[in-house]
Amino acid sequence: MVNIVNDMSLIGQQMLDGVVTSYPHLAQMDKTGIIYQKHQDDQIIPIISGGGSGHEPAHFGFVGRGMLTAAVSGPIFVPPKAKHIFQAIQTVNRGKGVFLIIKNFEADLKEFHQAIQEANQAGISTKYVISHDDISVDTYNFHMRHRGVAGTILLHKILGQAAVQGASLDQLEDLALELSVHIHTLAVATRPATIPGQDTPLFQLGPQEISFGIGIHGEPGYRTVNFVSSERLANELVNKLKMKFRWQDGDEYIVLINNLGATPLMEQLIFTNDVMRLLELEGIKVNFLKTGKYMTSLDMAGLSLTMCPIKNQLWLDYLQAPTQAFAW
Repeated sequence: MVNIVNDMSLIGQQMLDGVVTSYPHLAQMDKTGIIYQKHQDDQIIPIISGGGSGHEPAHFGFVGRGMLTAAVSGPIFVPPKAKHIFQAIQTVNRGKGVFLIIKNFEADLKEFHQAIQEANQAGISTKYVISHDDISVDTYNFHMRHRGVAGTILLHKILGQAAVQGASLDQLEDLALELSVHIHTLAVATRPATIPGQDTPLFQLGPQEISFGIGIHGEPGYRTVNFVSSERLANELVNKLKMKFRWQDGDEYIVLINNLGATPLMEQLIFTNDVMRLLELEGIKVNFLKTGKYMTSLDMAGLSLTMCPIKNQLWLDYLQAPTQAFAW
């Protein structure tokens, strides 16, 4: 496989160079993985998120007024170091505190929590939420994995707009904790991811096989079957989410359909239509729909379906508000 790069050891930095070249409202701090708003509003509580590279446009694509203030990228599938997260906190802090959105992976939690401790010791108030939207299960005990996946982007948008509307640090925490427990995601892969420079994919799938419940770091799913149709695939994901939500006829939902990286737009749109038709048959009112690439897994082909019941009209208002973030 050909990778269009210059030097495998410089992939991350050269990618971020391309980001700030392409989007002049963004700036970077060299050799830290930090992308931040060039013109920060000092009256808005800053919000930071981040994680390993390989999930683009997450998370730097969501930096901009109305979403994140800064994002911190680590190496491929490896979270940024605590010292760089702390540096991002120091950079965006304006004396009113900093809010962080952390994906629920052990390595991410370790680095972010260390950075939060350092910030608190330096006198910077911090609050955070752990995104845990994945409802896939482990095959050995069938417990939900609760990984932070594409639903994390809904937290970026809703909390980002709440900050623009003047929410305090405590109010952002309250909103985040209320919202995060209602966001659920399930994904399917039609082709596994391959790390740049390597020839072997992170797990194996046959030519006609798909894997339900995969992870964004190349983790295999809970069930591998032969592909039948987009409609059957959509039916599996919708039914699993229905079991989690136990929705009723007339319930109102937010829907996010995420391309995991290499699925053709044609297939993504067919799947989106199938999901929407199934939800219509279920009597679900979809008041907000987004479909596109939001949190990918390198060259993995596949899709994820995120749903969230609208428990508060403000969530919908915040999703519909404009943002400067280029990937939204």
